[in-house]
Parts: sequence; C-alpha cells; structure tokens
Amino acid sequence: MASRADIANRVPITLSLILATVMNSLDTTIVNVALPHIQGSVSASQDQITWVLTSYLIATAIMTPLSGWLSMRIGRKRLFMISVAGFTLASMACGVATSLGEIVAFRLVQGLFGASLVPLSQAVVLDLFPPQQVGQVMALWGAATILGPVLGPTLGGWLTDNLTWRWCFYINLPVGILAFTGMSIFMSGERTDSPRPFDFIGFGALTVAVSSFQLMVDRGPTQDWFSSGEIWAEAVIALIAFWVFMVQTLTARHPFFNRLLARDRNFVTCTVFGFFVGVLLFATMALLPPMMQNLMGYTAFASGLANMPRGIGSMISMLLVGRLIGKVDTRLILAVGLTIGAIAMGMMAGFNLQMTAGPIMLSGFLSGLGLGLIFVPLSTLAFATLPAQMRPEGAGMYNLVRNLGSSVGISIMQALWTDNTSVVHSTLAARITPANPVIGAVLPRGMDLTTTLGASALNGEITRQAAMVAYVDDFKVMMIISVAVMPLLIFMRTAKMGERPSPEHMAMD
Repeated sequence: MASRADIANRVPITLSLILATVMNSLDTTIVNVALPHIQGSVSASQDQITWVLTSYLIATAIMTPLSGWLSMRIGRKRLFMISVAGFTLASMACGVATSLGEIVAFRLVQGLFGASLVPLSQAVVLDLFPPQQVGQVMALWGAATILGPVLGPTLGGWLTDNLTWRWCFYINLPVGILAFTGMSIFMSGERTDSPRPFDFIGFGALTVAVSSFQLMVDRGPTQDWFSSGEIWAEAVIALIAFWVFMVQTLTARHPFFNRLLARDRNFVTCTVFGFFVGVLLFATMALLPPMMQNLMGYTAFASGLANMPRGIGSMISMLLVGRLIGKVDTRLILAVGLTIGAIAMGMMAGFNLQMTAGPIMLSGFLSGLGLGLIFVPLSTLAFATLPAQMRPEGAGMYNLVRNLGSSVGISIMQALWTDNTSVVHSTLAARITPANPVIGAVLPRGMDLTTTLGASALNGEITRQAAMVAYVDDFKVMMIISVAVMPLLIFMRTAKMGERPSPEHMAMD
C-alpha cells in the first residue's frame, strides 16, 4: 500500500508514472513507420526487420512477471528508477546501432528494463487513489498507455523524414530524465513486505517456452515451417518448457505465479481477453505503415499522418469511458468497443491500391475509438475483484499475456502475409502468359511480355498486387478475431473497485 507521503505527493508521482508509461508504450510502435528506412540502413529482409518490434515485445513479456517480486525485493522506487535509467540508456544504444543484430540486441535490453514500468505504474496508481477516483485515474493512465502506440507512427514518421530514424530512439532521453527526476524527488523509498522465495524453475521454464515459441513463429516463414528441423526443435522445446512451467506452478509450494490468481474469474477472463486485444492493437499498427510506404508510395511522415485519426478516436473514447465506468455495465462498454473494432477491420479488409487516404483515416479513427472503449474498462474489470496485496503480481501476469499477444500477433500476421503473398503471386503469374490475347490487350505500355524489361516490370506489379491481397487477408483474420472473442464477455461480472474480496481470495498460499 502507498505511504502517507506518497499519497500527499500523488499528483507529481502520477505525472512521473505517466511519463514513464508514455515512453515505454511509445517505443512499441514509434519505429513502425521507420522500418523501411532501418531495413535499408542495415540491409535486412522484410521478415527480418520485424524482429526490431518483436524482440522488444518478447523481452517485455518475459520480464514483466518479475515486476511484482522485484518491487517487494528491492522496493518500488528503486526498481522504477533502475528501469527508467536502463530503458533510457538502451534507447540511446539503439540509436547508435549499425547492424540489425545490434538493434535487436539493444531492443531486447530495452524490453528487459521497460518490462516493470507499465505494471508497476499501474499498481502504484491503484494504491495512490481512493476507490471512487480509480475509474477516472485509470482512464488517464490508460490514455498514456494507449496513446503511445497510436501516436507513435505520426511522431516516428516526422522524425524519420526530417531527421533520421535514429531519433525515434533518441527522443526517449528527455522523457526518461524527467520521469527519473520526478520519482527520485517525490516517491518514498519504503519497501513492502518480504517477497516469497523466488521460483527459478518456473521462471526459467516460462522464459524458455515463450522465447522458443516466439522464435518458431518468427523463423517459420523463412524455414518453410514444419518442413524444417529447426522449427520442430523450437516447437518441442516450447511444449516441454510450458509443461514444466505448468507442473511447477501446480505443485510448488511457492510457484512463480500465485495460484490464487486463477481463482478470480474476472481476472482470468480479462487476461485471456487481453491477449487478443494485444493482437488487434499492435498487429494492425505494424501492418499499416509498411503497406502504405512500400505499396502506395507514402512517405514515413505521410503514413504517420494518415494514422493520426486513430489517436483522435482513442482520445475521444478515453474521455468518454472515464465518465461511463461505474454508471454503465462495463461488459456493455467492451461489447460496443469490440463491435466498432470489428467494423473498422471490415473496412480495412476492403482496402485496395487505388484508394485515397480517406478509408485509411476513417477506419483508423473507428479502430482507435473501439480500442479506447476496450482498454480502460478491461484493465479496471481485471482488478475489480482482486485483493490489493495481489495486484502487483496480477498486473505482472496481465501485462505479460497482453505483451505476448502483441508479439505473437505481429509475428503470426507477418507470417500469414509472407505466405499469402507467395501463394497469390504464384496464382496470378500462372494466369498471365504471352499466348493469352486478352492479357496482351490490357497490359499497359512498358509491360511487354516478350522483352526482359517488360516481364520484369509486370512481375513487380504482380508482386505488388499479391502483397496487397495478403494485407487484406490479414485484416479479415483480425476482424474474425474481434467477433470471436465476444463470448468471453459472458464470463465476466461487473464489480466496483475496492469490493471486498471473497474468502478464498484472502487465503494465502
């Protein structure tokens, strides 16, 4: 629980927490629009360059569960300051990196240090304010968490076009310094209770399982999936490690995750729900900038501007949802958000190479509006019936699953895009032959199949069309996901923050 000194200084502490949260969440997408520029700078393929995104997310996912244990071990203030300092220094290292390996390695370090920032700030905010103010404060905190990803492409595009892609990382320096200074001045250094013994077996097994699965998904498209021994090895290692983790969690006296978390139906359902929210939020923003720049000729800044309505939609829904929580059934808010998100994905499934920026901006606005109606109510509902002493550990688990959904979502959608591009290209190319008189009549000048130059130009256009079809297929998959997760709302129940936990919640392991 927060000390009296922290409660007295809760405004500057909250502002410092929000700064750190924005810095952390911004880095999940700020480099999205810069990926084509980074790709050319380090000579990477399109499937390799996504490692810049997934390495950060997977490192965050692996280290997030440690946030609760570390906060009890070394204290919230010390952990927060170490995390902010390490994250800021790693950002500078990413900016000076000269190869793909260096960028991926430093992004991993970023994720390791940044993992504690979101769950720790969430837990502190919940402790600083009384139950009747939690809804509004969580809306403000949620805005900081979600506006980083949605505004990242716009800021990243401007920095890339006007300075260089390296400034997408350098920009964290002033923000990190302000957050570090604010926490060092205003937050007390008191420690909480002594943590339980650390479960190295459980943590190690979880780390291996998540890392192996992520590596399998990332490497699958280039290794022809299960035709490769490497993919089989990674899949088997992931399964074995996950089995060890589950056995350890169910049998150990002090497991890595408190088994009591699984008894809270709201928390479990919202955590599963959060996995798919991570897929919908981050995979979409990872797909749009490369599509716009590589296929439609947008600059980095122009693609960022076209994605700005997503942030406007999120702002509107964030302002609205803070007033609705506590007055309207939270499940209804989530249902409306999912419906709007599904409509947005349906619009994206209708994209084509001849369209203007209008459909991108409108669908982005609706997507941001829907996600804003999902993010804060889901975070609030997840902890509504969870005892205060279990919130730090619960926040670690909740954010682990959401980040895992983000990294896996990006990798799976990228894998689907790679495979579908190849399939569609083969299908289109097989139907275009010099012997077909219709093809010869409709082909534009410069695409004469009887010349090498013309055949090359035609192949480039076929690749471009195939890539667009693959993007559309990805958006269709995400639309289906939006509809498919709606039944989970049935298993949630509305409760007020601060509700007295049930007796089984109060029991200690």
